[in-house]
Amino acid sequence: MTPDRACARFSVSVAALCTVCWAPPADAQEVGIPIGATPPAVEVESLDGDTVSLAVSIGERPVLLQFWARWCTVCEALRPQLGEAATRFAGRVEFVAVAVAVNQTPRSVRRYLEQHPVPYPVVWDVTGAAVRAYRAPTTGYVVILDADGRVAYTGVGEQQDLVAALERIVGG
Repeated sequence: MTPDRACARFSVSVAALCTVCWAPPADAQEVGIPIGATPPAVEVESLDGDTVSLAVSIGERPVLLQFWARWCTVCEALRPQLGEAATRFAGRVEFVAVAVAVNQTPRSVRRYLEQHPVPYPVVWDVTGAAVRAYRAPTTGYVVILDADGRVAYTGVGEQQDLVAALERIVGG
């Protein structure tokens, strides 16, 4: 084997090793806002129209945000897991559903929640400020911020293991 060929093989092997070593965790996805980022303070509204700051608990304890819609099938599939997690981590993690302002209104969201209550607040992202700040690619997108307010997890889809992600961030 020529020295040039040996060097090329070595470079390919190192590149492959680096990809394996520095890949994001298998259970988190690098979508939306980058892991480690500190999102800006964002104001949304309550379903009654009052201003609510998403920064209220950020930096005090971990916060799980789910970008949600009443018509979202992924959100519905995540509902049992989020309910379990909210019960299990009550008092240690703040849970907030951020209702996107696409094909729904605060009134339709309130009606839906009367039939399908959740054990955490639902806020209204009327201007899309939260969607932009967290770079939410879709509904069913979940962001978990650590106690310092940095993004520790992002994920989309029905197969997210949110309890395991929270256990890593908060502890069992």
